[in-house]
Amino acid sequence: MAKLGSWFLVLLLRFGSALAYQAEEDTVYEPVQYSPSGSLWPLPQKLHIGPELYRLSALTFQIVHSPHSTAAVGCSMLDNAFRRYFYYMFGSSARKDTPGLADSAGDTEELRQLQVIIIASDPECNQHPSVTSNEAYEISVTQPVATLKSQTVWGALRGLETFSQLVYEDEYATHLINKTEIFDAPRFAHRGVLLDTSRHYLPLKVILETLDAMSFNKFNVFHWHIVDDPSFPYQSITFPELSAEGAYHPVTHIYTLADVKMIIEYARERGIRVIPEFDTPGHTQSWKGIRNLLTPCYNGEKPTGAFGPINPSLNTTYDFLNQFFKEISLVFPDAYIHLGGDEVNFECWKSNPAITQFMQKQGFGSDYRKLESFYIQNVLDIVAANMKGYMVWQEVFDNGVKIKPDTIVEVWMERNMKAELSKVTLAGFTTILAAPWYLDYITYGQDWQKYYRAEPLQFNGTTAQKKLVIGGEACLWGEYVDATNLASRLWPRASAVGERLWSSEETTDISDAYNRLTKHRCRMVRRGIRAEPLFVGYCDYEYKV
Repeated sequence: MAKLGSWFLVLLLRFGSALAYQAEEDTVYEPVQYSPSGSLWPLPQKLHIGPELYRLSALTFQIVHSPHSTAAVGCSMLDNAFRRYFYYMFGSSARKDTPGLADSAGDTEELRQLQVIIIASDPECNQHPSVTSNEAYEISVTQPVATLKSQTVWGALRGLETFSQLVYEDEYATHLINKTEIFDAPRFAHRGVLLDTSRHYLPLKVILETLDAMSFNKFNVFHWHIVDDPSFPYQSITFPELSAEGAYHPVTHIYTLADVKMIIEYARERGIRVIPEFDTPGHTQSWKGIRNLLTPCYNGEKPTGAFGPINPSLNTTYDFLNQFFKEISLVFPDAYIHLGGDEVNFECWKSNPAITQFMQKQGFGSDYRKLESFYIQNVLDIVAANMKGYMVWQEVFDNGVKIKPDTIVEVWMERNMKAELSKVTLAGFTTILAAPWYLDYITYGQDWQKYYRAEPLQFNGTTAQKKLVIGGEACLWGEYVDATNLASRLWPRASAVGERLWSSEETTDISDAYNRLTKHRCRMVRRGIRAEPLFVGYCDYEYKV
């Protein structure tokens, strides 16, 4: 796959969406004032909510393709989104809505339609989202027809979420919306959530529910840490023995090809990329289904029976990896794969006499970082041959591995985080940040505020360096998380990360964020997400257990 030039890619990611709306720069937008509709999350870049009200009726309101948007007619992704968001706005009230209830709004004029206009000739309906997808949109709510404009289907999906958040109910259950103008685009192109399905197997239903919640918060990357030391739930077509011997259960605790395809398509319909992570050479204890792949550990001259990282000294290792990643490139359509590379323990390699002999032959001396570099470079060549871009954890960069210029480095160590961002970007690598957003670390109180205050660009670096930071991820590692508590531990704490990565750098008012996030959390609860409360209070609608 041809690679975009690094500077062109960065400029496109950071400024492409904004260019579509340069004509609006002379418009004056006032700060958002409190109103019943002041629950937008994440906060749009440019927003004006007026006092004028319109009512909506589930019996008459429609979301439709604009006659000026013929390119999107027949777009099943949009049609499905129209139905989905109609339900989010009206829910069960669509069956009980009557003219009598609508009359509770007095002489308020009725908004009868939202017209969705796709400007580009190719709405990308049959494609998968990518790192360069245009998610910008504009909304104009005025009577009798509101409009949602975007370049592509991805912006339309984000705009539909925002429009649904503008609709609220009064005490008479009348649906209302304020006159509104919005021009919006994400600040960062990569806004991810990491789930770990190795330490605890997560049922398909839980993953799909998480994708729904991600779309409610305008995340666009599902970083699927699918395998690790404890288990290998991915059922490989080429090497079924991996899950047969490495999964917690070879039938009930695996993700089949059909499961993976369902997750990818479910995510695509919500504008979310699926980036799988197959972390090597460490974190591979569950890869025991492949004989001679893992390094035997020694005590003196005798094997201990334990195994360490993948054995980098054997040609059979790379033959296997070539076949395996060729399969992964066919199963997962995204242009990127995460190759891990973190926390490689060298002790087992040091104990193995065959590894020692291999290092001497290669001229590595006793520097095991060179052995790691040898392995990683072979893997990168394999992945590149299978037409994939790649991401790695920061240790690969820190240990001096000669990674390729188009590698994306993920910074995860919070200690010296700013110095790390400076070093990685100074070396010219595209970067994403995870360090301040490890949501598996929990504390008593409103720790969402800590995540909300973390600013990805607060490090010493030039403007050019900061343009290399394309986003970040909220990471929920699975040591203490399974289907019983995932939603409550993830939401609404991850919502704070979502707004930090979407909204403007100046969106920092904690008090305003608390008011909006409290309402947004209740909205997620109403949509079926078991998001935990921020603090004391109540929702008009509570989750039915």
